[in-house]
Amino acid sequence: MNKAAVTPERAFDLGLQAGAVFTPNAPIDELSLFAGRMPQIQRVVDAINQKGQHAILFGERGVGKTSLANVLRSFVSGGPQVIAPRINCDTTDTFTSAWRKVFSEIDMVQAVSGAGFAPQSRDKAIDLLGDGEAISPDDVRRALTIMAKDLLPIVILDEFDRLDQVTKRAFADTIKTLSDHAVGATVIMVGVADSVDEIIAEHQSISRALREVRMPRMHVNEVQKIITTGLEKLGMQIDPAALERIALFSQGLPHYAHLLGLHSARVALTSYSLMIPLEAVEAAIKTALKDANQSVSNAVHQATQSPRKDSLFADVLLSCALAPQDPLGFFAAVDVRQPMREITGRQDYDIGNFAQHLHEFSEKKRGNILEKRGVKHSFIFRFTNPLVQPYVIMQGFVKGKLSQEILDKLKQTTGRYFQSDLDL
Repeated sequence: MNKAAVTPERAFDLGLQAGAVFTPNAPIDELSLFAGRMPQIQRVVDAINQKGQHAILFGERGVGKTSLANVLRSFVSGGPQVIAPRINCDTTDTFTSAWRKVFSEIDMVQAVSGAGFAPQSRDKAIDLLGDGEAISPDDVRRALTIMAKDLLPIVILDEFDRLDQVTKRAFADTIKTLSDHAVGATVIMVGVADSVDEIIAEHQSISRALREVRMPRMHVNEVQKIITTGLEKLGMQIDPAALERIALFSQGLPHYAHLLGLHSARVALTSYSLMIPLEAVEAAIKTALKDANQSVSNAVHQATQSPRKDSLFADVLLSCALAPQDPLGFFAAVDVRQPMREITGRQDYDIGNFAQHLHEFSEKKRGNILEKRGVKHSFIFRFTNPLVQPYVIMQGFVKGKLSQEILDKLKQTTGRYFQSDLDL
């Protein structure tokens, strides 16, 4: 393709369009922009298609759980009309307030769709919950049973992990009664957690009715699909080496795939080119760092600041970001040793040289940038906010800390996130 393929006016227009195609700071809500996650979608849709089945979608922050929830209705075909209200739970919500949010959203959906939903001559769906101040699981069951006569309700409770245990217990009771009565409605709970136990302690009592769906970081092919799907909409292409670099630095997190996709496209368009070369991605990384979430950049600054020029905090944090990790993102001090040696060029560096840094990273004075678990001599660590890890890697690249050899090794170690589709 001719690198000077567009006029300045067209390049400007495409740059604006890129901001609608690549959305690093907002979940995807349009199916045509969604990429990958087929194994997870299949498991959730299976739950929707089976009466009495519900689902819980869990994983790290920033892996795309909300985006998947937003497009679910597009994968449910045939049968009654689908309504899929999604609410964000918060720490102030009770069982009653959460369900009032849900049914208020259903009113909005009906007003937009023009379905004219008016069961029992009522004008508003929330009226189905009755006039009492408190809502019980049975109230919800009765309301959803009426609604399910003509519609297929899919209730999505995002940030479910923020609710207190009393409220979560009431939701568990609701799922049990919905399942026992085979109500044609599905409740999908979405939350940040390593396991279902962290989200809903009572899940054992409703395990037969609950489809557990873990959202891992994205497969490398899924990250690349985000980029190629977006670029197709813009009529652009990307060099394979540039595509691989975006996938590598994104570390399986869609936020960074969108962020680097956006800025790489715009860098190429400044040269009026519809082809994104590797050089454009490398230039985009610098812009992406400036455009990154402020809380992420602040966290890295607090963790690494020191009045001493020979401080090791920045190098140790970068070594943590490069260290081999288990499926939950944890690493031990021994995993940091080799990256530390490669970054500094000091083969004599051993755990004793940076062990204290790791512990300080997990303390308040360094912003708790790392989470620490375990017991003395057997501690394991991981980034408290997953979005910090790719930021630290990109920052290390911009500062010239990452040689091609280190990047090649990073590509090998990031296999911990880029599992095969059969493992997802």
